[in-house]
Amino acid sequence: MLRAGLGLGGLAVVGTGATLAFSGGEPDPVSEAGPTGAPGPSGSPGAGAGPTSAAASGRPGTPSAPAVPAVVPSLRNEEQRSAARNGATVKMITIVPQGPTVPPAAELPVCIALHGRGATAQAWTELGLPQILVAAIAAGVPPFAVVALDGGDATYWRRTPSGDDPQRMLLDELPGWLAARGLRVPGAAMGISMGGFGSLRYARNRGTGFGPVAALSPALFRTWSDARAVGVFKDEADWREHEPLLHQEQPHGRPIGVWCGTEDPFCDAARKLVGDTVQARFTTGAHDAAYWRRILPDVVSFVGHALTNRPAG
Repeated sequence: MLRAGLGLGGLAVVGTGATLAFSGGEPDPVSEAGPTGAPGPSGSPGAGAGPTSAAASGRPGTPSAPAVPAVVPSLRNEEQRSAARNGATVKMITIVPQGPTVPPAAELPVCIALHGRGATAQAWTELGLPQILVAAIAAGVPPFAVVALDGGDATYWRRTPSGDDPQRMLLDELPGWLAARGLRVPGAAMGISMGGFGSLRYARNRGTGFGPVAALSPALFRTWSDARAVGVFKDEADWREHEPLLHQEQPHGRPIGVWCGTEDPFCDAARKLVGDTVQARFTTGAHDAAYWRRILPDVVSFVGHALTNRPAG
């Protein structure tokens, strides 16, 4: 369970009345579904199909609904050479919403998205994040851009004994990569499992004033015995340096959102994240892709609104 990656197949994207499309790259294959789960373009109207017009419905006198402005995800999939990661070639995926009601890319806040153990940056597109993001924006969530990167198989997004340091990549290299593409320094973070651990560590490195962090099924450890069992940390000192639960007096983002399934082996540890900036949501679910797909719309809404309504200080 703790080593599971994201072997994801196709997924159904439920429309919200927005027109969903891709630009800047080929989309991952997904099933299109209408607002009630009806078939997409090959059958009855699917995602992006607005209310039926009078002519099409055969009901004379029924007014046509106004067209919903299109919001589309510009999806860019690139590779970067990371000195911090021992010269590794790193996949970087940027998701930038575009549309008549969306500000220019340079004005959008940016959220980093960190994958879990055994996965890659591609996990976020396989979960349907590009579609979920633009659907949320069309429904009124304040817009933001997302950047996902490869952080290694079992690094926990910190410096490993081999010198591979994805945390330094995020802090020292990513800002320049984003600036070259006209994007801002990240002001928020979200992560799944190992990525939840890494997102909290990243926020602590960024210090007071960093924005929201969304931790999805975060892989946290209450004791050294629990941490040692996953076979990742060099020793107890290595774990203690990075474990978010041992540094709760330090800033880990403001606010923090925590989602974890009640059948998840990390649930008890996730409940230990406490404080006046923590918003926790514990519902039925396991440590798997089905749970993460289900909560992603809520996560996106949390990040968008938190970026817009950040408290002063």
